[in-house]
Amino acid sequence: MSDPSTASEHADTHEAAETAETPAPAESVPGPDGLPVVGSFFDVRDDSFAFRERVAREYGGVARYDVLGSPVYLLTDPAAIERVLVSENQHYRKGDLFQRQLGPVLGDGLLTSEGAFWRRQRHLVQPAFGPDRIAGYADTMVDRTVAATDGWRDGEVRDVHTDTMGLTLDIVARTLLGVDIGARRHAVGGALDAVMDAAAGSLFDLLPEGVPTPGRVARREAVATLDRIVDELVAEKRADPGEDVVTTLLRAEDESGEPMSDEQVRDEVKTLLLAGHETTALSLTFTLHLLARRPTVEARVVDELDETLGGDDPSLASVDDLPYLERVVKESMRLFPPVHGILREPTRDVELGGYRIPAGSPLSISQWVVHRDPAVYDDPLAFRPDRWTPEFERSLPPLAYFPFAAGPRRCIGDRFAMLEARLVLATLLRRYHFELVSPEELDLVASITSRPTTPVRMRVHEREE
Repeated sequence: MSDPSTASEHADTHEAAETAETPAPAESVPGPDGLPVVGSFFDVRDDSFAFRERVAREYGGVARYDVLGSPVYLLTDPAAIERVLVSENQHYRKGDLFQRQLGPVLGDGLLTSEGAFWRRQRHLVQPAFGPDRIAGYADTMVDRTVAATDGWRDGEVRDVHTDTMGLTLDIVARTLLGVDIGARRHAVGGALDAVMDAAAGSLFDLLPEGVPTPGRVARREAVATLDRIVDELVAEKRADPGEDVVTTLLRAEDESGEPMSDEQVRDEVKTLLLAGHETTALSLTFTLHLLARRPTVEARVVDELDETLGGDDPSLASVDDLPYLERVVKESMRLFPPVHGILREPTRDVELGGYRIPAGSPLSISQWVVHRDPAVYDDPLAFRPDRWTPEFERSLPPLAYFPFAAGPRRCIGDRFAMLEARLVLATLLRRYHFELVSPEELDLVASITSRPTTPVRMRVHEREE
């Protein structure tokens, strides 16, 4: 990361550029040269996190690199990000690069759709994430965590990433979809893993889109598995409706009174399964890993749990009385944001950082880099939950912390995810101490999310009642 003087030099450069009467051309946006033809493809593929940190450090908050002959504009300046996601969001869309990653999997689901159609779908799904409905999910979140850990044996080694992925998939199926995913959980989880692995990139991505590379074949098979299972779940809800998102979608009608197509219902359910469990499972994994390396922080969490819960499991009524646990979750999502980056594309020529960016240009907005910016965060690589005081949060520049994105397309499930993370962690940590068995440092790959490349192995020790 850059030192303060370097960051200041870049800030001065961009401030001068923004005051110019005419924005500089896109070709003058600074960035690495890369290799002939492939540009920075291998840098992005081999270590996307380190590469983006280096580009931001050396070239500033609006930078450019090429991938396979196409420019990508890296945004790590919070002011520019705020314009893209919030104040001028109407001039941006998810874009072709994002659609190539997730469109084949999620179709026209809430995460991938655009414009008026997206607004209609969001309006239909929104009630499931209202405060009253989310409050009603709390008991299920705790009960499923207890059920998932009842079979754990004192002293056994577990892969907490696999465990939390299964747990959060179970929770989202029961709360949002109103189904018990049961024996199909492993098939769904495996298919979702294949989708995320395919999105991580490989040498085969250099081949034309129609070439059946191993990653593309795996993704196609995974999507077929998801489609089959989701169709079964939807058929069950048709036969036995309830108060859940699937039933809402099945009852929805457009302006002419036509119901939503089976394909569209399927796309929305797949979106909820993927987006509703993946990021929370990663947040839980990263937080448990961080606590295992910081025994004094873990001890403070456990003391707070003992004092507040008095030996009981957490609940909706008690979770807000665990402020230190909330700070731990916030700090974990700062240091290891489950969604490491956001893709956008301007629908017209725009000015960012004093440069004219052409319509259709891919914009890569990096939470990973912004959350670790030493110009904003003192000792940014340190895990320090105590930094999250109300005064500190008020002092943060807009879009210096945005784990759930921002603006109209802010994650619809942000409150659901924060409640789930706190309740699950409180339930787990009240019962178990997690001893790290895997290496001290996590090895992550920048797929659509920030994913561990190997099992995150921990030994679980039962706490005395």
